[in-house]
Amino acid sequence: MRQNETARRQRHWDLRAAGNFIGGGSGTGLLIAAALWTLLPAAAPGVPLWAVLGGMGFVMLGLSLVWLEIGKPWRAFNVFFHPQTSWMTREGFIAAPLLAAAAASAWFQSRPLLLLAALLAAGFLYCQARILKASKAIPAWSHPRTVPLIVATALAEGSGLLLLLGAAGSRTMVALALLATVARELARTHYRNGLVQAGAPEGTLEWFGHPATRVLQATRLIAALLLLAAVFGAAGTLSPLLAALGGGLAALGGWGLKVILVTRAAFTRGLRIPFTPSRGRGPTAAVLPAAMLRQGRR
Repeated sequence: MRQNETARRQRHWDLRAAGNFIGGGSGTGLLIAAALWTLLPAAAPGVPLWAVLGGMGFVMLGLSLVWLEIGKPWRAFNVFFHPQTSWMTREGFIAAPLLAAAAASAWFQSRPLLLLAALLAAGFLYCQARILKASKAIPAWSHPRTVPLIVATALAEGSGLLLLLGAAGSRTMVALALLATVARELARTHYRNGLVQAGAPEGTLEWFGHPATRVLQATRLIAALLLLAAVFGAAGTLSPLLAALGGGLAALGGWGLKVILVTRAAFTRGLRIPFTPSRGRGPTAAVLPAAMLRQGRR
């Protein structure tokens, strides 16, 4: 019996769950990127309003999708009862101060408050990545390399969205977005190699060669090339245009990657039987440990 005959794709988390990781990742990544933007010497005074509001909106959208996914929505309050064991509880505890700090930074145009929001956003993002890793029954989620993949994807999404919201004219921010995009591809390759080495279910590994995955990979490659051209090649008004387009494609590629990871490549571990059971003392039975043979005769 092969592993893929017993492994099954999980059906509890659907597009709403994927939307939570998309919203949380893009929102926190956008807040972190916006805070970095304000640290640049050439940054305008105050905080980038639309970037902060966009980051808050993405985070709230992701949380609302989780709320809609629950069969009895009022049970969502139970998430606050297990901080000692649940990464989802820890995520929920960080969400309120994160949104409060971000809103205050936008209202008072305070850079220190935005830096505080970015720090809380990093904690929120880490909790989201650990939520996936804690799902032991799904090898595509529980692998240790899932955490750096989710973090790198969020930073690529957030920095890409920041270029769309006004930072495309900053060559430094375009370079940081390019760096985040390249880091995501390296994390994805490292993650895939780890799944192969760990013997992940065949259904999971097949999605790395799926046509939809190849399209998304091409999208992320085009995004990286556009950002590279904006940093080193284009000049004048063409550079911000290429940067904004590359940033949008970088975010889009990250969203598609999360949809596949959560809803398509998430197979259970399944059973493995490395030999074919047979009666008697045939050649197959001879490979069994002696203790198992004695137990079988009882």
